Amino acid sequence: MPVVVVESPAKAKTINKYLGSDYTVLASYGHVRDLPPKNGSVDPDNDFHMEWEVGSDSRKHVKAIADALKDDPKLILATDPDREGEAISWHLEETLRKRKAIKKDTEVSRVVFNAITKNAVTEAMKNPRQVDAPLVEAYLARRALDYLVGFNLSPVLWRKLPGARSAGRVQSVCLRLIVEREMEIEAFKPREYWSVKALLETPRGQTFTARLVTLAGKKLDKFDLADTVQAEMAVQAIASRALSVMKVEAKPGTRRPSAPFMTSTLQQEASRKFGMGARQTMSAAQRLYEAGHITYMRTDGIDMAPEAVHAARDAIKDRYGAEYVPSSPRMYKNKAKNAQEAHECIRPTNMAADAGRLRLTDPDQRKLYDLIWKRTLASQMEAARLERTSVDISDPHQDVVLRATGQVVLFDGFLKIYEEGRDEPLEDDDARLPQLSEGEKTPFAKGGLAAEHAKAEVSHLSEDGATLALQHHTQPPPRYTEATLVKRMEELGIGRPSTYASIVTTIQDRGYVRKDGNRLFPEDKGRLVTAFLTNYFKRYLEYDFTADLEQSLDHVSAGDEDWKALLSRFWRDFSAAIEETSELRITEVLEKINEVLEPHLFPPTEDGSDPRLCPNCGQGRLSMRTARSGGAFIGCSNYPECRFTRPFGPPLEGEAAENAIPPEGKVLGEDQGDKIYAFKGRFGPYVQRGEVTEENKKPPRQSIPKGWTPEEVDLEQAVRLLSLPREIGPHPEDGVMIWANIGRYGPYLKHADTISHKGGTNANLESVEDVWEIGMNRAVQVLADKPKRGKPSAVKPLRELGEHPERGGPVNVMKGRYGPYVKWDKVNATIPETIEPEAITLDQAVELITEREAKGGKKTTRKAAPRKTSAKKTTARKPAAKKTTTRKTAAKKASSE
Repeated sequence: MPVVVVESPAKAKTINKYLGSDYTVLASYGHVRDLPPKNGSVDPDNDFHMEWEVGSDSRKHVKAIADALKDDPKLILATDPDREGEAISWHLEETLRKRKAIKKDTEVSRVVFNAITKNAVTEAMKNPRQVDAPLVEAYLARRALDYLVGFNLSPVLWRKLPGARSAGRVQSVCLRLIVEREMEIEAFKPREYWSVKALLETPRGQTFTARLVTLAGKKLDKFDLADTVQAEMAVQAIASRALSVMKVEAKPGTRRPSAPFMTSTLQQEASRKFGMGARQTMSAAQRLYEAGHITYMRTDGIDMAPEAVHAARDAIKDRYGAEYVPSSPRMYKNKAKNAQEAHECIRPTNMAADAGRLRLTDPDQRKLYDLIWKRTLASQMEAARLERTSVDISDPHQDVVLRATGQVVLFDGFLKIYEEGRDEPLEDDDARLPQLSEGEKTPFAKGGLAAEHAKAEVSHLSEDGATLALQHHTQPPPRYTEATLVKRMEELGIGRPSTYASIVTTIQDRGYVRKDGNRLFPEDKGRLVTAFLTNYFKRYLEYDFTADLEQSLDHVSAGDEDWKALLSRFWRDFSAAIEETSELRITEVLEKINEVLEPHLFPPTEDGSDPRLCPNCGQGRLSMRTARSGGAFIGCSNYPECRFTRPFGPPLEGEAAENAIPPEGKVLGEDQGDKIYAFKGRFGPYVQRGEVTEENKKPPRQSIPKGWTPEEVDLEQAVRLLSLPREIGPHPEDGVMIWANIGRYGPYLKHADTISHKGGTNANLESVEDVWEIGMNRAVQVLADKPKRGKPSAVKPLRELGEHPERGGPVNVMKGRYGPYVKWDKVNATIPETIEPEAITLDQAVELITEREAKGGKKTTRKAAPRKTSAKKTTARKPAAKKTTTRKTAAKKASSE
């Protein structure tokens, strides 16, 4: 039987169902090879030779494919239809040739399909081709670039900027966007302005609101009413006049639907409508694709296959009527600067199937499919027809003119099922206006704006309560959300659909950016890295440079540019920039960063004094300094005579400044003649009795437990912590002491002669307060309820999902110390953060269990039926190398894009 190889077991299972028993379908579980994290994996001096290594987890998958080829020397590579999928096929073919699993008579072909449906898969099998060399070369160039930047730039950061973790080619540019936006916000100075509106009545008693647009015969600009005096005068000018309708203007308008989704717009809309992050969105989309519900979800294309267009039009006609179907199909063209290899848009594979018909149980998948289905159908629906109305109301001399605007939907068209979300609300007034005719009187609706006046922070209301002036201030540019960040990256031509999610996630995982609500905030560590790179590697953080490099990679994928020539040009200049930084002194780097970040670190003071003058000694200059732990802080230049420090960042104010724990620790007070300190250490916050001296190198310490705010811990709480461990008393049965303490995993009891005894019995306590409050009777009961070693009591599952569909035995959702997981037999598989434990399905759980087994999970005692999608033989792991440096590990992370 021909051997078909795809990436994932879920995809393999679906395709095997379509192809039947005439094919053997196996999963590679993603990439089977990668660049080892060591120097020389990409060798610029040897024509950019790349050294590849088969991952330990991948060896069994490669062996399973090689074993299957012994029975039928025909290999069909059916990985995803993009650059990354082409690379996986290339890696598989190269690896199998190297181990001689592919012989002279082995037929190797490549097939691609944009959707996992029976028709798409069977059609693809009729049109095999060879692996696309230009696409592979584009992948190799991108991988080499990312490795060269990450592996060479990250060590520069470690040496010159203690505390920085690593730098990536595209992540650093993305981080720069967020940092520069924050600097814009901090530098922004709000400007005051006022608006005036009136509540008026029609002759038929209907009310409507109009805003002031002309005063004293002059058309008002935004800032013409600049203060409260001018605003109050405007209110009085309106209130003293008799108003009537001067002009009524109605204009027809249309709204056309948005194009179908591509990767970036799907991520943006899922963020706007559901608050889903890019990674969460792509995870749900991946599962929908593998289940055959949608087309491939990593694409820059917005065009739709002709048969899909006709299916969408038929579905619209059947559901909503012929009047919602335009006379001719809608055609969409890409606007992106660098469209990737031409793929179809993201759309349902069956236009007639809505989310209800598919009966999707996973909430993320259900919401995302509904969004894709509605957007796709809406893109082929008739435009909405509107009537926009503008009414001008004035006094007889037209000294004062007010305007009311509104619109009426004459035909909803595509709005019947879908309206695109917005990143920021529009100011346009979409209210529906009452019927008005020229010359009609519009008296004031007295008292109508009193409630709004009461809610406003600063406003002026006319005596009759019908005219209101509201104070406004200009707003700084909004912080990026994941949606607006992806949109901006797309506009600049930075990154590609397959990388957006990982880019945004990586800068958060490295601690450079934090997500608060739905907005992205740069951490101080991220500011440091950006300041360093923009000063010493400015060219490589320029948006145009990054976009041009992406365009060059597209030229490589099209076969129009040599990939090694591209690498050579890049490396020549980049290696020179790396060499130039070798002579930099850390003090020089820190002073440069002080200058760049001065508005952030040392903002102007209210009294106009020097913000960098040390508040402690009044002589030294404040500047950024580095600690032995690798962190950064603000310190005085007169150290060690002056030991003033404060946390890195702008100076804290008020209560926050008083409670802050500086790098040298905060004195909480004295107890029994000892000073009690609070510190923020490498492994978390802790309290300490006394100081470190030659005689007392390890003074008593106790970690501040989780749930306590370190800055708010007072002397009494610290003394209580330092009193631990607490002796509860000898156990009444054996006389061995029972202790209460707080450890690495929280509060616990220990039944042993000493608290440091490695043996004995430990039992967890429910709360920190139990450590001081628990008595002997309850302590004995807690220890008695602790399961004996080797005989754990049965733990009740959070959810029972049912029997394993192929191998039998219950599949359950369990609660673990490190989070929820699914359990089958002796296999435990962690549930990803993107899946809610309450919503996980049996199919998802089985897939997680299969992946866990493939990665070296515990062997099961249950006899398993043969499976075509994964290998059953477990390969013994090699012992880890004795010496593995942090640099190598971090460099591996840094080498990604």
